[in-house]
Amino acid sequence: MIDDRPVLLETRGTCMHLTLNRPRALNALSHTMVRLLDEALARAEQDEAIHAVLLSGAGDRGLCAGGDIRALHDDARASGRASLEFWRDEYRLNARIARFPKPYVALMDGIVMGGGVGVSAHAGIRVVTERSRVAMPETAIGFVPDVGGTRLLAAAPGELGTHLALTGRSVGAADAALCGLADHHVPARLLPALTEALGETAGPGVTVEDIVQRFATQPPVGELAAQRDWIDACYAADTVEDIVRKLRESGVPAADTAADELLTKSPLALKVTLAAVRRAARLDSLEAVLDQEFRVSSRAIEHPDFVEGVRARIIDKDHAPQWKPGSLAEVDDQEVARFFAPLGPGEQELGLAPEPADTSAGEGRAG
Repeated sequence: MIDDRPVLLETRGTCMHLTLNRPRALNALSHTMVRLLDEALARAEQDEAIHAVLLSGAGDRGLCAGGDIRALHDDARASGRASLEFWRDEYRLNARIARFPKPYVALMDGIVMGGGVGVSAHAGIRVVTERSRVAMPETAIGFVPDVGGTRLLAAAPGELGTHLALTGRSVGAADAALCGLADHHVPARLLPALTEALGETAGPGVTVEDIVQRFATQPPVGELAAQRDWIDACYAADTVEDIVRKLRESGVPAADTAADELLTKSPLALKVTLAAVRRAARLDSLEAVLDQEFRVSSRAIEHPDFVEGVRARIIDKDHAPQWKPGSLAEVDDQEVARFFAPLGPGEQELGLAPEPADTSAGEGRAG
């Protein structure tokens, strides 16, 4: 009999094993799944018999492809509020994972995108495989990286995070580690053995990290390290227009390809994303970044680019979105600033940070 519960929970020895269980939907996160994960972690935190938590995805295609985009799209078309409540709980879950006091191991096998990054890349121990493809591809659907992704990308070396945030490109195991999104590479064939080992009671002096290290190997060679020169030079520009110009002028074919990619994305989403990553670098905590991202997401779902982006990429799959505005030059700076402004009357801030997020911070890099 097939178990159709969206999140499976099994305790093996001292390890609580959580499995995202929507394989047909690439384990896309629903609001129910977010709540179940949060409840399980709250119990694990208080249970002295649980020494570690393991997160994995059902099926062999990936840990999690992100949030349930179709549900968000339908809610946006209906001018609903369900998406805001979903994000409110999802972002709180992201913060809980980052602050979880016990070892939290995320198996980032296969596709790990958007919300999948949120439930894994904030973990204390992040395991990728040769099949991993990690991405924050939001600009392709008229949205902006969230789930703490702007903080993760802002902290990547040089301008690698800016490159990934704007293009939405996916990276493999080595590049995920280079960008600070993963810690260890374990061959996919060894994941069952690793899972079994984590369920065993660790002996004196043996940590969860020690167990993971037993299975870790060198990942296949990545691509980004060899591209740092042109990425750092081009993406250090102050505006998206200047980034595109520098990519064109670099004389590097890969940079020219990146410029082509950028010009297929939502112009507004690109400009808001660049501002979000730069601002995230100046905020002092994940909670402050999540507060900022909640404001941005609240504005993004109101804009027609999100519905149009999902239509073109996910629903009709014609890959021909009609963005509004249609070019970078037409994007108003005041419209970009509006995404970061405090929420208005009748709207509730996320409020995770002890003090309000500094939304007026200038551009800068993560320290």
